[in-house]
Amino acid sequence: MDRPLWVFGYGSLIWDPGFPVARTLTARLSGWHRSFCMTSIHYRGTPDLPGLVLALDAAPDAHCDGVAFEVAPGSEAETLAELRERELISRAYLERWLPVRLVSGEVVTALAYVIDPDHAQYCGGLDLEAQARIIAQAVGGRGPNRDYLLNTADHLAALGIDDADLGWLAQRVRELGNGLPG
Repeated sequence: MDRPLWVFGYGSLIWDPGFPVARTLTARLSGWHRSFCMTSIHYRGTPDLPGLVLALDAAPDAHCDGVAFEVAPGSEAETLAELRERELISRAYLERWLPVRLVSGEVVTALAYVIDPDHAQYCGGLDLEAQARIIAQAVGGRGPNRDYLLNTADHLAALGIDDADLGWLAQRVRELGNGLPG
């Protein structure tokens, strides 16, 4: 590659990139917003009891603050292969190369995974209470859905990134407990 490979993280990539990173900077992606708009039937739920995971949903007047990762030189091909295996498991995400503005002001083109609104797993428009109830009870191959939400919300807060919806969801899911009868 003649230029660095950048990857934009807005959910679990923030706290579990899974690839060698040379630099990590906060960044903003315009025209998209972070949303629990994708059902999870593999990692955070099952086909019988789907969970919810974050995706970038198109919204012309919105933006998403997240993390831009510069992939360590020499590991670009391996990183792309690993990300595709992880993120494209059900083809609900689309791979896009999008401009992100780094905290430094520099604009770079970064790989981002956005939701396919025509995919069966797209569930945009769920109200926050419905999202909280799903997240509180779902469990998948990578563990409880609530852990995914709470890890993401905690890491965003640690980075100084305010996401009011995730903050509300984290508080509500904590109130609901694990959602299982007990």
